[in-house]
Amino acid sequence: MHQTEHSSRSERKRRDSFGMFDGYDSCSEDTSSSSSSEESEEEVAPLPSNLPIIKNNGQVYTYPDGKSGMATCEMCGMVGVRDAFYSKTKRFCSVSCSRSYSSNSKKASILARLQVTGKPPTKKAKVLQKQPLVAKLAAYAQYQATLQNQAKTKSVAVSMEGFSWGNYINSNSFIAAPVTCFKHAPMGTCWGDISENVRVEVPNTDCSLPTKVFWIAGIVKLAGYNALLRYEGFENDSGLDFWCNICGSDIHPVGWCAASGKPLVPPRTIQHKYTNWKAFLVKRLTGAKTLPPDFSQKVSESMQYPFKPCMRVEVVDKRHLCRTRVAVVESVIGGRLRLVYEESEDRTDDFWCHMHSPLIHHIGWSRSIGHRFKRSDITKKQDGHFDTPPHLFAKVKEVDQSGEWFKEGMKLEAIDPLNLSTICVATIRKVLADGFLMIGIDGSEAADGSDWFCYHATSPSIFPVGFCEINMIELTPPRGYTKLPFKWFDYLRETGSIAAPVKLFNKDVPNHGFRVGMKLEAVDLMEPRLICVATVTRIIHRLLRIHFDGWEEEYDQWVDCESPDLYPVGWCQLTGYQLQPPASQSSRESQSGSSKQKKKAKSQQYKGHKKMTTLQLKEELIDGEDYNFLQGASDQESNGSANFYIKQEP
Repeated sequence: MHQTEHSSRSERKRRDSFGMFDGYDSCSEDTSSSSSSEESEEEVAPLPSNLPIIKNNGQVYTYPDGKSGMATCEMCGMVGVRDAFYSKTKRFCSVSCSRSYSSNSKKASILARLQVTGKPPTKKAKVLQKQPLVAKLAAYAQYQATLQNQAKTKSVAVSMEGFSWGNYINSNSFIAAPVTCFKHAPMGTCWGDISENVRVEVPNTDCSLPTKVFWIAGIVKLAGYNALLRYEGFENDSGLDFWCNICGSDIHPVGWCAASGKPLVPPRTIQHKYTNWKAFLVKRLTGAKTLPPDFSQKVSESMQYPFKPCMRVEVVDKRHLCRTRVAVVESVIGGRLRLVYEESEDRTDDFWCHMHSPLIHHIGWSRSIGHRFKRSDITKKQDGHFDTPPHLFAKVKEVDQSGEWFKEGMKLEAIDPLNLSTICVATIRKVLADGFLMIGIDGSEAADGSDWFCYHATSPSIFPVGFCEINMIELTPPRGYTKLPFKWFDYLRETGSIAAPVKLFNKDVPNHGFRVGMKLEAVDLMEPRLICVATVTRIIHRLLRIHFDGWEEEYDQWVDCESPDLYPVGWCQLTGYQLQPPASQSSRESQSGSSKQKKKAKSQQYKGHKKMTTLQLKEELIDGEDYNFLQGASDQESNGSANFYIKQEP
């Protein structure tokens, strides 16, 4: 005991003001007794020579007989040796299958989708339906066969698990949108001066010491929350550069080790370069920037969300956009809400959105403004459920409807919520209270108005007549309209309509900071539970064209620069949300018969019929004739205010 205390005191004496571990060389790096518990768990005991050996993912397992010791993966249906399976319960054949299974909120959600599509059940569906599998075949032979199967069925899963923002950005020299572009995201309003050359203290992975030690690194490149770091002392050598999330728990400001009693140890690769590392650090760190001392506290505070499970809200009915329904918050991830419609008995009828989304409101909102509302069959609140306080919802700008205002029948241009890659000719169908409007897409409306949708008068998704023309955006004409190219002046005269006054639209253009080519993580609004790798491909003042990497342009979406459905690179990693990687060429080809059709028909989750795309309209109406829609002034791909509304024709 006395000897232990004496050694600990000696160790403390060897640490300098930077937390430097001067006794680095005195520590044995190759002693087997100092290996961690994790390393000891990976050791494989000698195997009896009379047992066959099975190798799987680099691990060695025994298989003593032909029947016992078998297991079936509950995700992909693979049959194999039980000991080779992942986790203590041995329910899954790999980490990939375990995570894929966990990402499905309910087993029934997969089965429900299969029933809707009418497709034959896949191997995964059969497992979920607990149908018998081929587990009774000869074990070792069966294992060999299913091992080959596993390699095929997991090719896509491996690409998802193996996606790295750092590698993706490095290999293509991409630039990511800065965190300050996303005011709704964690640290979006308090990111400060975090930039290249900022120094931090991080774990030293180039070290064989038995305890966790740290070293100082500098930021070489920033990509959203992710930073490419280089250990101090490597100068221009990028051999050990590594990416990490700057908001992670292992990233600290310089001085944290000294305050916390943690050792600073130079990487083994460069330990021979200097004899006095303390003097080296003093010289390198004098005048350098580091993270604020309360950085981790700010990260934690910015990831506290007021919405909680069991809160009740009014949310758009995804099957009838013209009305709202009551839903209950099931879970909150990074400010995103999984809402389950209150009448869903099996809790699979859900809807994803951000807590600042314009699609959710407090209980009683619909009645207060005159919006359609589907009354719930549930007459009494379920135990534990309670109404969300109104002050938690995003506030809309107050407007004066007493003077000149929008009127029913006025024409405008609007982003089609069922096909977000298009801006269409639209009509105001109803004027509600508090500045809200019911909008319909000309030529595609249901007779009962069930596909009308609600936009606020200040919404950045509605535009005055002529917006597309002056900004060289292709305007989608009404379905069935044959006088092409489309001319607003002619259309207004033919329909006896008037255009909504330009002065009533939102003209504010914030200095958002986005640039064409920037990478980000974006919600696929046609399937809002998915967040994908995406790119900004066009900027029209505050309007962004978002492209999903690896997919065709027809799946692009027009999104506002302040949309809560856009996130910095690294957001999914920070919050624990699953990121959808870019679709590779091989996966696109293999999925051309299923996933592609699914994406094309995504709008069917909102209503019963599929809307015709601009491309289809071209083919039907002009029978292949080459032409362009209205063209006008050049793109204003910049920030700041601009006069981008065209004057109305007399």
